[in-house]
Amino acid sequence: MPFRPSASPPRRDAKPWLLAAALLLCAWQPAAQPAPSQAAAAARPTGDDALVVEAREALRREDRVRLDALKAATRLAAHPLAQWVDYFELTNRLADARQDELDAFYARWPGTYVEDRLRNDWLLELGKRRDWANFAREFPRFRMNDDAEVTCYALVVRHQAGEDVAAAARAHWFAQRELGEGCALMARTLHEARRLLDEDAWQEVRLSAEFNRPGAARAAAALVDREAAATVAQVFADPARVLARLPSGDTELATVALIRLAAADPGAAAAALDRHWQRRLEPAQAALAWAITGKQAALRLAPEASAHYARAWQQFDRPGPAAPAWSDDTLAWQVRAALRAAPSEAERWRLVLRAVDAMSEGTRADATWVYWRARALHHLAPAGAEGDAQRAEARQLLQSIAGQMSFYGKLALEDLGGRVQLPPPPATLTDAERTAARQQPGLARALHLIAIGLRSEGVREWNFTLRGMGDRELLAAAQLACEREVWDRCINTSDRTRGEVDIAQRFPTPFRAEVVAQARRIGLDPAYMYGLIRQESRFILDARSSVGASGLMQVMPATARWTARRIGLEGFRPEMINDRDINLQIGAGYLRLVLDDFEGSQALAAAAYNAGPSRPRRWREGATLEPAAWAEAIPFTETRDYVKKVLSNAVYYAAVLGSEPVSLKTRLGGPIGPRDASAPAPSRDLP
Repeated sequence: MPFRPSASPPRRDAKPWLLAAALLLCAWQPAAQPAPSQAAAAARPTGDDALVVEAREALRREDRVRLDALKAATRLAAHPLAQWVDYFELTNRLADARQDELDAFYARWPGTYVEDRLRNDWLLELGKRRDWANFAREFPRFRMNDDAEVTCYALVVRHQAGEDVAAAARAHWFAQRELGEGCALMARTLHEARRLLDEDAWQEVRLSAEFNRPGAARAAAALVDREAAATVAQVFADPARVLARLPSGDTELATVALIRLAAADPGAAAAALDRHWQRRLEPAQAALAWAITGKQAALRLAPEASAHYARAWQQFDRPGPAAPAWSDDTLAWQVRAALRAAPSEAERWRLVLRAVDAMSEGTRADATWVYWRARALHHLAPAGAEGDAQRAEARQLLQSIAGQMSFYGKLALEDLGGRVQLPPPPATLTDAERTAARQQPGLARALHLIAIGLRSEGVREWNFTLRGMGDRELLAAAQLACEREVWDRCINTSDRTRGEVDIAQRFPTPFRAEVVAQARRIGLDPAYMYGLIRQESRFILDARSSVGASGLMQVMPATARWTARRIGLEGFRPEMINDRDINLQIGAGYLRLVLDDFEGSQALAAAAYNAGPSRPRRWREGATLEPAAWAEAIPFTETRDYVKKVLSNAVYYAAVLGSEPVSLKTRLGGPIGPRDASAPAPSRDLP
C-alpha cells in the first residue's frame, strides 16, 4: 500500500496572521473545472495533501498570492510537507529575495533536502547578482555540491581570492555539455587574466563542434576574437561553404569546419581532407579531423570508419604530438568501429588497444573498456612463451571485473570459465534497523511526496537522504520502499550497497503470478520478460515516458493498437493500456512478435522493443559479429545500454524465479549478421 506519514499535532503557537491566511484559503474557491473521471478522482490527493499538490501547480503558474496563502495554511496545519510548500513559495520569488529571508528559511528547515536545494538555487542567484561576499559565505555550506554552474561561480571567487584555479577551470570548462552563464563568466574572467589561453579556447571550440553545441562554440571563439566567433556561427550553418572559402593558413577554423562537415557527411569530410586539408593542417589537427570523421562514420555503421581512425593515428607516426587530445567519446567509437569492421583481425585489436590506452584514467577503468582491452591483449599476444605475460595480463584484467554484477562483469566471468552465482543473502535486518529507516524523516517525506503524485520531488528527497548511508542502512531503506511497493526506490537504493547484496531487493518480482502466467501462455521466458520490465519502468504502474509510452512495459499508443489487433484483443481502447493486465498482455504480445521476427535473438528483440524493429534490421547488416561486439556497436546510447541491461537482468531473474539457469552468452545467442536467406521474411508492418 502507498505510504502516507501520519500528520503531526496542530501547532499551538500559530500566529494570528497564519490563522487569517488559512481562513482566506478556506474561503477561496477555484474556478470551475471539468468533472474528473472516477479513477482520477479516486487517485487525487485530498485534505491537506491536496494543498501541497496545489502549491506545486501554483509554482508552475508563478502565482505568488496563492503560494503565500498555501504556505501559511500548510504551516498552520503542521503538515509534514510544509517545508516543500515553503520552498515552492520562496523559489517563486527568489530573484527578489534578500539574504536574511534565506537565512530564516535555513533556520526553519536545517539539514533537510529543501534547505540544500534552496541554497543551490540561491548560489546561482548570487552568482548572477555578482554578490561574491554572500556567495563565499554560502558555498561551503552547500552539501550536494553537484551543480556545474555553481562550481564555475565558485572558481571565479577562488580566482579573485588569489588562488590558481586554471587547471580545475580548464577541466570543468571542457566537461560542460552546455555553457551556462556561470561557466561563461568563469571562462571570460580567467581568459582576461591569462589563466586560460587562446589554445584552451580553441580546444573548447573543437569539443563544442564535436558535440554540436553552437552557443558554447561561439562563446569560446569570441574569447579569441569576434570575427572568429562569427565564422564559427557560419560553420554550424554551412561547414562546406566555409571550408571552400577559408584561406589555407586558417587551420583552427578549418579543423572546426571539418568536424561539423563530418557530422553532416563523413564521406565529404574524408574527401575534403584527402583533397586539400590533410596537407595543410598541423598533425594534431589532421588527426582530430580524421578521428571525428571516423566517429561519425561509426555512428552510421559505415565500414570505412576504422580506416578513418587508422588515418588519424598515422599523424602520430611523424614529428608532432605524442598523444591525441581526443574526447573519450571519440575513442570509445574507435573501439566500436574496430569491433564492427576492420581490415584484419590484427588491425581490429590494435585499434581497440590503442583507443582504450588513450582514454582518460576514469573512463579506462570502466568495465566496458577493461573487458575489451583484455580481449585485445589476448588476441595480440605472440604465440608460445613470448606471449605468456601478455595473456596473463589479459586474464588479470578479466578477473578484476569478473565479480561485478554488470553485463561485462558476467562476460568476463564466463570468459574465465565461471558461471554466475547469486551472492549470499545478507543477514536479516534487525527490528532496530527497520525502525530507524521508518523513523528517518527524509525517507518518510519522500514516500509521502511519491504517494501524492509528486514523484520527482520525492525521488530527489529520497536520494538526498541516502547520502552517507552504509550498507545496512541502505538495505533497511530499500526494504522500506519495497514494503511500500515503491519499486524504483527499492531497486535503486539496494543497487548502492557494496559489501552486502540483497538479490530479492535488486531484482524484485512484483505481480509474479500475472507476469509468469502471461509469459508462459505465449512461450516467453519469464526471466527475459522480467528483465525487460525492470529496465522499462522499474515496476511503476503509472509510469509515463516523455514520448508517451505507458505502464509496466512502456507501450506506445500506436504499438498498443497494432498489437491488440495482431493478438486478437477485441474491444481495445487506448485508455486501457494503463490497466496492469492489459499492459502486460500487449507488452508481452509485442515482445513475442519481435522475438519471432528476429529468429529468437534476445539481443535483437530487446533492441527492437526499445528502438523499433526497423533500426536493428539495419544494424545487423554488414559483417557478421559476435553478439557482444554487435551490442556494443549499437549507435543509440540508450538502446545500447538497454540491450545490455535487459539481458544482464534476465540472468539474475532466472535464478530468482528458480528456472533453468541460462548464461549471458547463451542469451546473447550466436553471431549476428544479415538475415539468413532461408529464414522467413521479416514482418514489415511491425511498428
